[in-house]
Amino acid sequence: MKTFLLAFGATAAAIVALAPAMSQTSALKGHNSNAPVDVAADRIEVQDRADRAIFSGNVVVKQAELTLNAPRLTVAYSNAGGIEIDRIDASGGVTVRSPSETATGQYAIYDIDSRLITLIGGVSLIRGDSRVNGGRLVINLRDGTAVIDGGAPAGVSQHSGRVTGTFTVPQRND
Repeated sequence: MKTFLLAFGATAAAIVALAPAMSQTSALKGHNSNAPVDVAADRIEVQDRADRAIFSGNVVVKQAELTLNAPRLTVAYSNAGGIEIDRIDASGGVTVRSPSETATGQYAIYDIDSRLITLIGGVSLIRGDSRVNGGRLVINLRDGTAVIDGGAPAGVSQHSGRVTGTFTVPQRND
């Protein structure tokens, strides 16, 4: 089986960008996006003429300390002297986890060339007891920024059309 490389290292930056209450150092800082990726699924279908592989049934992708779970994963690749992944699409309810953060959505798209991870449809980003919800989360792996929007594309069920959040605060002695 070929080794697939993924990079989900900006979830920590999403936490920092979203709320000061969540801005502690993340376990993803310094994540090794060059680490090998292990993929497990109930089924794989390789469509060489279309340059894609489809993993289905309890898909689990692991890279270093990151884990992605989804019912279905499609890997688009180019085959010019070796397999090079261009894009990864996950669907059916996606969860991306690090030791300290969890991001969920109905769909996830990782565009390798632009180094963007996009989760859409009922998005939630959780760290500890703090949570931010919205319709779309875009994580930019180049500059470490992340943006949560309230809306989702047409045809994708939405949260409420607004970004909402619940944040823990330090307990103070009066």
